[in-house]
Amino acid sequence: MIENLNMQFGLQHPNFNFDYRDHDSSQFVDSLKNLVTKAENAGFDSFWVMDHFHQITMLGKPEEPMLEGWTTISVLAGITRKIRLGTLVTGVTYRYPSVLAKVAATLDVLSKGRMFMGIGASWNEEESLAYGIASSFPTSQERLLRLEEAIQIMRRMWTQEPSASFDGRYYKIHNAYCIPKPIQKPSPPILVGGSGEKRTLRIVAQYADACNLFGSVETVKAKLNVLKEHCKAVGRDYDSILKTKLATIVIDDDKKMAKKRVQDFFKGFTEQAIEETAIYGTPEDVSEQIKSFEEAGIQYLIMNSEPSRELQTLETFANDVM
Repeated sequence: MIENLNMQFGLQHPNFNFDYRDHDSSQFVDSLKNLVTKAENAGFDSFWVMDHFHQITMLGKPEEPMLEGWTTISVLAGITRKIRLGTLVTGVTYRYPSVLAKVAATLDVLSKGRMFMGIGASWNEEESLAYGIASSFPTSQERLLRLEEAIQIMRRMWTQEPSASFDGRYYKIHNAYCIPKPIQKPSPPILVGGSGEKRTLRIVAQYADACNLFGSVETVKAKLNVLKEHCKAVGRDYDSILKTKLATIVIDDDKKMAKKRVQDFFKGFTEQAIEETAIYGTPEDVSEQIKSFEEAGIQYLIMNSEPSRELQTLETFANDVM
């Protein structure tokens, strides 16, 4: 294990295939309780689920099980005591921001201040059309503008007394009450997922508390340099933003076996794509790679793993890496 690893860690659970056996849905809650309490006891700072209505193509088939995200973390808030809970990430096109602000504030109150707001500009056109969310999927520019307005609305509803108003291009609220206010002050942290250099990282610099990035060490370095320039442009303290990264972790005592497992998991991915997505190898290899991300500027790693080995990977990661 690498000494002086100062990273904080979150656990993402993006696949529910192994949370129930023989299609017995009553097993979901017990399986999730087992997982999240092990993560909490192991010292993970946060637990995340995706905010999708059916499974996304890179992780499985749409007919595979997918629990609704906000309901899931609300149930987990009652099961846990200290781990923070969030969606990675909620898409702005299918959650009306004033209602989302109220839902999130309620969760923060009932969890005693453990809600971590993950939000992004949305991307899943197939899902949006399947659920009738829009007759046509908004352009990237519109979705980013909606994201910018949504964050402002949430902040206002969480902080302004007694009510909040906002008159934007896409969203308008007038004397919207959010009582009780969230426990976290001045407001719960907002994490923006995505690393688009022109708009998304500028939105992070201007409005967010945290960013969530993908990519290799070199990719992350480049993205953080862009974020630093946006911070200078808008007058934001770069160090006030929490820099997080999402990665798939594959650990094996045999380095070659770890590589084979990660190739099997990401079947169809190029070697380069795997390097941008996964951290893998022996516990020592994984520790070394995480240290490299820390040196690049990442402060918080959110990990997921092979669904069939999730508990085993969690235990190995907690004991031999964290």
